[in-house]
Amino acid sequence: MSVTPTVMRRLMRELNELRTNPPEGIRVTTDENNMLDVTGIIQGPEGTPYAGGYFRVKFKFTDEFPAAPPKCWFATKIFHPNVSGSGEICVNTLKKDWSPSYGISHILVTVKCLLIYPNPDSALDEEAGKLLQENYDSYCARARLITSVHATPKVPPPEFSDAASSSSSSPPTPAAPALPVVPLPDARVPASTPKGSSPPLASHPLQQSASNKFPTVSPLGDLTPEKPVPLGPADANVAAVLPTPAAVKAVKRGAAGAGGAPGAEKRKKALKRL
Repeated sequence: MSVTPTVMRRLMRELNELRTNPPEGIRVTTDENNMLDVTGIIQGPEGTPYAGGYFRVKFKFTDEFPAAPPKCWFATKIFHPNVSGSGEICVNTLKKDWSPSYGISHILVTVKCLLIYPNPDSALDEEAGKLLQENYDSYCARARLITSVHATPKVPPPEFSDAASSSSSSPPTPAAPALPVVPLPDARVPASTPKGSSPPLASHPLQQSASNKFPTVSPLGDLTPEKPVPLGPADANVAAVLPTPAAVKAVKRGAAGAGGAPGAEKRKKALKRL
């Protein structure tokens, strides 16, 4: 059996995606010698009679893929209305509802949903379908028994070991240790000073000093008007000038000259009368 290179590249891309980012409870394996030999592993959903089991689903791709769906069947025995005794699966996704855009992941997710919601109206296993409709508890007991016998290994498959180890073996994150609370000593009661250490400096309130005082400067300056000084006498407003001796003599001569001319004229007139 062979497929086209385009289909092979698509299958390789899907397988790589399933290995790196698989859906919850789904894994996939391949044969190293034949990459088209694909097996899906579905973990039984919790809350169903298939919980605890691991069911293998085989794939067979034909040259018509992806125009036609691949052949799929359960390789693990299961008691389910939509799965025949030979493992054939009755689901519309693998029949009339198939789309070329579907792939391996979509098929496995659909089959897992079938384990949660079986459809007794299109049963391939008539006994399982009838028991599901008539007595659900008996159906669950029968399905749980078949699961425990054929699908429950002693240890999970190695494909699921990474999820189991990461959830169970990871140590819990230790809580951060609580820091001790050291009470602060009361400032009013001096604390004891250990030997060999300097006593703590006593804190004093700031005292008002000249260095702590700053002149208050009014932004508009001192607006208080100065008191006017009363005017003194006229002599007080004129600067006094002390006369020198020479100036005094000159003034006397000038005064004598000015007043002596009329006296000489009178003496001349008196002499003429004589």
